[in-house]
Amino acid sequence: MKKLILALSISLASFVSGQIQDTVTVAPKKLYIKANALFLPVGILNAGLEYQLNKKMTIQGEIFISPWKSFAGKDAQVYMIGVDGRYYFKEAFKHWYVGANLSAARFIIQKYNYWGDGIYQYTPTSPIYNRADVYQDGYAIMLGAIVGYQFQLSEKWNMDLFFGAGTIQSFYKGHVHGLDVRYDDDGRDWNKSGEFLPYKGGIMISYKLR
Repeated sequence: MKKLILALSISLASFVSGQIQDTVTVAPKKLYIKANALFLPVGILNAGLEYQLNKKMTIQGEIFISPWKSFAGKDAQVYMIGVDGRYYFKEAFKHWYVGANLSAARFIIQKYNYWGDGIYQYTPTSPIYNRADVYQDGYAIMLGAIVGYQFQLSEKWNMDLFFGAGTIQSFYKGHVHGLDVRYDDDGRDWNKSGEFLPYKGGIMISYKLR
């Protein structure tokens, strides 16, 4: 009887140990490095790392660097970092997903609502400048939503199509090319603006690191 009890105890202990091992053993988390194929041909870098948190969720950190002092005649320097939280409806890195994004940027650009020819006057009593010569130098914080679709190209390669939009809160100073002046010199230190716009998107080519 003692031998039977001992044998049963050993068997039970082995079973419990195996169950615990099965519970704590998880598949290795996947990690992809990626770059935006739409921007690379024009000398703009948008790259990131996407890491798996669990079966359906990932987190992605990314950078966006546009070093152009002039692009198509416009100031276009943007240095941005951001983070996504993504939820995949099927499983991580496969097919449709939605998520949230938080980003911060440093920029020297000509904002879209200043594009065009003609003259520009900040207020009715401000000096008159050539619209093409004014630009904005400042910072921005972005908070938005993203939607995308990711699919496998091969064992190691994926393609990620995505689009994101949200609120952009900007703090900037307005300057004039060729003149050491601000066009918005009305006593304020910083201009502020808030807009709802698309601010990220493209086609990421991803490579599986692990």
